[in-house]
Amino acid sequence: MSSAAPPPDTVTFCADLVRGHDFPRYAATLFAPAAERRALLALYAFNVEIVRVRDQVSQPLPGEIRFQWWTDLFSGLVHGSAEGNPVAAELLRAVRDFGLPVEPLSLLVDEHQFDLYNDPMPTLTALEGYLAATSSALFGLAARIMAPPSEAVEHLARHAGLAQGIVQVIANLPRDAAHRQLFLPQQVLANHGCQMEDLFSGNETPNLRAVLEQLAGEAQQHLTTALSLLAEVPASVRPAFLPLAQAQADLKRLSQPGRNPFAPQPSSRLRTLWTLWRASRSREFTK
Repeated sequence: MSSAAPPPDTVTFCADLVRGHDFPRYAATLFAPAAERRALLALYAFNVEIVRVRDQVSQPLPGEIRFQWWTDLFSGLVHGSAEGNPVAAELLRAVRDFGLPVEPLSLLVDEHQFDLYNDPMPTLTALEGYLAATSSALFGLAARIMAPPSEAVEHLARHAGLAQGIVQVIANLPRDAAHRQLFLPQQVLANHGCQMEDLFSGNETPNLRAVLEQLAGEAQQHLTTALSLLAEVPASVRPAFLPLAQAQADLKRLSQPGRNPFAPQPSSRLRTLWTLWRASRSREFTK
């Protein structure tokens, strides 16, 4: 591993970016050793950069251009300009120092192209494919930073990402509906007789509650599986999965009877820190 002194500007830039836009993952890195924490922050800062693109552009084309820059970076086509991008510089260092594969990073960028358009998510299977290439891939790469890869860890990463991703879809409903963007699968809406226009106009209906209950049930199944699989992986890798504790707390909060699904309900930073600290000392993450 490289022993060069870390340039504080790029390290601080990534830490500030993650702290500001993805606090649960930032808080989770506080429980990792220093070298691994730096690489995790680089990975999560990269994810923030990709996820933020849809909010930074008003048309798909500029977003496609930004994504293409990252795709070219992973293909080795971008050289000098990468050094001027603190997130790219830190991410390339993490790739080099921890032997991270670039293919999942490139696929993550490709999958987020869906975010640039207002095409509805067609099926639950399509949503799971999207989340596997984004949220699950992120867990898998974070786990590679913490410990050598294994089949058990990959299995865990898949379920962890699906659980966290579905919870995020439910939590993001107010924002997505305001943008007339649909991550709730069309197929599930149709099965419960829920109209897309009710969603976009913010109408809470029994049909929508049934849709959200089904998705919450799917998330709970993946969460239960992931937490049970934690016992089968080395203790050294478990800090990569601490964000699951926040997903578990969010799912409980989002599943409360009578909750307005169109009212944003973010968790406070203090509560997030408390949730992750308790999880870091729990049997699931330490035994």
